Amino acid sequence: MFTFEQYLGFLAFLTILTMGFWLMIFLVSILPYWIGGSLYENWKMKRAEKKNKELK
Repeated sequence: MFTFEQYLGFLAFLTILTMGFWLMIFLVSILPYWIGGSLYENWKMKRAEKKNKELK
């Protein structure tokens, strides 16, 4: 079937494939959520500052 070296190579391939998959999921789903939330919070803070300046 497989020699020991081929088995280690197959395990290395599966490890790299799995790490790449989870990195892709992280970059596609979580980072845009953080960036969008940060932009939304900055927008709310600027809008609040503008309202405070208008009231003074």
